[in-house]
Parts: sequence; structure tokens; C-alpha cells
Amino acid sequence: MTTRHWLEFEKPVEDVYRKIDELAGSSADGSYRHGEEIQKLEKKAEHLLKEIYSKLTPWQITMVARHAERPYTLDYIKNIFDGFIELHGDRRFKDDPAIAGGIARLDGIPVVALGHQKGRNTKEKIRRNFGMPNPEGYRKALRLMELAERFSMPLFTFIDTPGAYPGVGAEERGQSEAIAYNLLRMSELKIPVVATVIGEGGSGGALAIGVADRVLMLEYSTYSVISPEGCAAILWKDGAKADIAAKSLKINAPELLRLGVANTIIKEPIGGAHREPETVYKDMKTALVATLKDLSAMPVDKLVEQRYQRFRSIGAFYDKGA
Repeated sequence: MTTRHWLEFEKPVEDVYRKIDELAGSSADGSYRHGEEIQKLEKKAEHLLKEIYSKLTPWQITMVARHAERPYTLDYIKNIFDGFIELHGDRRFKDDPAIAGGIARLDGIPVVALGHQKGRNTKEKIRRNFGMPNPEGYRKALRLMELAERFSMPLFTFIDTPGAYPGVGAEERGQSEAIAYNLLRMSELKIPVVATVIGEGGSGGALAIGVADRVLMLEYSTYSVISPEGCAAILWKDGAKADIAAKSLKINAPELLRLGVANTIIKEPIGGAHREPETVYKDMKTALVATLKDLSAMPVDKLVEQRYQRFRSIGAFYDKGA
């Protein structure tokens, strides 16, 4: 249950684990001389963690969604799918490591899997551009989507990005067009499409691989039109009010399930997916297999029409002329 990176609101649990480490290392041979006391502290830490996670605010959930040790797309792909072969490049400009994907098998069924990919260390974070794709990343994703459709392979996407990269070069190479075209093509793909939000799903950069028949969300993931900091900067000219913005944006999984944006919530261990990743891999695989079975039973035309109607039904609008 320990972690190398504690969040601010987890400090009471961190303090208990520091005491445990001190007691565990107090003997010369490293043995647990204070076994009984350590067991009491471990129970206390577990109780504190459950108490904290039973009443997380939307902003605190955002912090968990961004946790540095949280499993990323390639972790899920390699632990859920078999025989994964990664494919690179958009056939137009270059490869974008912020999007990773390729062909694989899910319970013996050939599929295409892709998603945003962040980095663990500084060098990898820079190479992956912190999970913020350039246009070539979305065009690579598009190439994989069309490959899936061409060979009638179900498509699985994994969403985990602050948003599309807003750099000058990205805009020059058609960032908005790349995202818009992905939205168009995903809406008409004649294959089952399943999207899973595994961390933070930010803005059009997330939606560019999120137009799916079913949207699954991990319990402590987020999905929103803009980051809480960005929203606060626009509405109040103060990014420090991100906690207020997070609450207003309705970015957490239960709210999005209620609003019809998400279809299924995958439970996480107390403290987040990074504490027991093997459990999360197992539960997610079960959810993905069940979802694919459900979608595969539908005729293709009905599948595409249902996808269209699903997105048309999200939200509310009023016609002034009515």
C-alpha cells in the first residue's frame, strides 16, 4: 500500500508510514523488532486512507487522476491484451510518442488498441510531450482506427491527457483539423468502439479518441472540456480557484455517469489504481471483454446509429424558434 509519491491530502497516511519505516529499520539486521506496533500502525494507515478516500472532493480526485505512479496506456495494453505489436507514424509527417497504439488480441480476438501515453521520468516525459499529442499523433490514431475498420477489428482507446498540445507548430500543422476529422471518422466507424478514461481526460485532445459506443471510466479518473486550472483562469482570472472550478465542471466519474457521458465505472483500490495495478488490470479486462461481447451482438448499422444518437442525447438545448 505504500507509494513513493504522496498527495497533499494524504499527508496523515504518509506520516504513519514514515513511523512504520522508522520502526522497521530500527534494528541492525532490518528485521521487524516492533512487529506488534507496526501491525497497529498499518491498520491505522489503512483506516485513515479509507476515511480520506470516502469523501474526496472533485479537485482531490483530479490529483489522484494525475498521480505520477498511476498506470498509463501501455501498462494497460501490455497487461490486458496479448501479442501487442506497436505501430508508429502518421504516414504524413512523423511519429508522435504522445499517442501509442497497435494491433493485439483480447481473449483471442484481434483488436486495435491505442491511447495517450505519458512518461515516468524527465527524459520520457519530454519525449512523450507530457501526454499532449501534436496533430501527427491524432493522425497516427486515425490511421490505426481506419486499419481497425478495414479489417473489422474492434477498437479500444485509452484516454489520459491534459489536452492537445497548443504549440505554434501544432497549430501550423492543423491541430484543430486533425481533432475535428477524428471526431467525424470515429462517429462513422463500422466497428465496435470502446473508450476508457484511465487518468485525466482533458478537452478536445481527449475527445479526439473518445467518440465511442461505450465510455468506461476508472473510479478516480476525470473527463472535462477544460482543466480546472484553465477554467478558473478564464472565469475568475485566478488559477488558484481550481478546486471551485473542478466542482462546477462535474468532472468525476459518478457525475458523468449520471449525465450520460460515461456508461460504466470501474472500481479502483482505495488510494488509486497505482496501489494495486494488477487488480485494476484484471477488473478492466473483465469490463472490456463484457462490453465487447455486448457490442459485437449488434448489427453494424444499428451500432453506428446508436453511437450517433448517444452523443446527440448528451446535454440539453433549447430552440428559440419553437
